[in-house]
Amino acid sequence: MTDEARRALARQRTVEITTTGRRSGRLRRIETWRYRAADRYWLTGSPGSRDWYANVLAHPGFTLHLDGLDLQVRGRAVTDPEERARVFGEIVPGLGWAGSLESWIAGSPLVEIELD
Repeated sequence: MTDEARRALARQRTVEITTTGRRSGRLRRIETWRYRAADRYWLTGSPGSRDWYANVLAHPGFTLHLDGLDLQVRGRAVTDPEERARVFGEIVPGLGWAGSLESWIAGSPLVEIELD
């Protein structure tokens, strides 16, 4: 990853991603949130199911769109309860609107963006 891409990822919280549809195989571009925790980058959202998450589970490779840069990355879904608690423990307290940490651990998608 270039320095330009790392700077863009560091400053841009709202990102667009293009995933491959789990059933259709069609490309799907959506906007979602990027967070930094444990010195890594993550995609998540408030508790609930998300099509983008199901797509990443089926097809881990996706495109991350940042300030005119299109990066080919992989997503690692985080299902381990202890890891989810650690990561959400860094993310959720900084969100005044987020609700309870427990609800995020139990019901939010969580994907690590694997850059290299």
